[in-house]
Amino acid sequence: MNNELKPKIIVILGPTATGKSSLAVQIAKKFNGEIISADSRQVYKGLDIGSGKITEKEMMGVPHHLLDIANPKRKFSVTDFKEKAEKAIEDILKRGQLPIICGGTGFYIQALVDNLVLPEVSPNISLRKKLDKKTPAELFEILKKLDPKRADSIERQNPRRLIRAIEIAKEIGSVPVLKKDSLKYSPLFIGLDLPDEILKQKIGTRLMERIKIGMIEEARTLHEQGLSFKRMIELGLEYKFLAKYLKGEITEKEMVSSLQIEIWHFVKRQRTWFKRDKRINWFEPSELKKIEKLVKDFVIPKK
Repeated sequence: MNNELKPKIIVILGPTATGKSSLAVQIAKKFNGEIISADSRQVYKGLDIGSGKITEKEMMGVPHHLLDIANPKRKFSVTDFKEKAEKAIEDILKRGQLPIICGGTGFYIQALVDNLVLPEVSPNISLRKKLDKKTPAELFEILKKLDPKRADSIERQNPRRLIRAIEIAKEIGSVPVLKKDSLKYSPLFIGLDLPDEILKQKIGTRLMERIKIGMIEEARTLHEQGLSFKRMIELGLEYKFLAKYLKGEITEKEMVSSLQIEIWHFVKRQRTWFKRDKRINWFEPSELKKIEKLVKDFVIPKK
């Protein structure tokens, strides 16, 4: 299908704490849009404050999809995301609305927009049990021996991704370079970023605000409801350090300082991922007028 005839979608992406959710709401209100979240933690029910999930008030009446759709005790994969996001886009288009993908999980966005053919390798439960006992550093070394190319691009601190990559590499020899199927959509990519110092400050302020409104209590409640500390650590970032704090392994002060460092490392990984995609139009959040003009020119065909 000619790119002109494919359904148009907007993709708003970028590092954490740059104001993506707020921009998506503003664009949705102006151009009759509905938002599909592309965030690997916000799909889970109950992971609200720790994942920085948008509140109902902040949604300003704009429909949001793929939030709170999975049980945090069970893993939600990129394949699950792609399937559900495609269905949401179809529904949004049927209503004559504009689909807006918004989030910071680069692999989710790429899988959806570029229609990646994802490897069909079933979970290897006995292998997973063995690998579960290893640290991320040990898992990384195993992957490096099996598939150096995949080891180069993987998020080293994410045990779930490392285990899955090892599983695929053991099953089919290496993690395949993912092929793109014929594209389903015509996307406009908008990337949000900020200068380092401003973003570091925002991350620190945002973290303290989240602690103040009950991030620790949220994690404690999740654990009381049966979410194991092991699973929390797997979920990464905030939940990893909240689990360590609740287990008494670190103090609140250590949790905050570790999190600030870890979130900054996460920002750097997000930037590395997104910088490879030359389709992205980069802006600072203050450049709303320029962003709106770009969206208008894309959405409303010139006569």
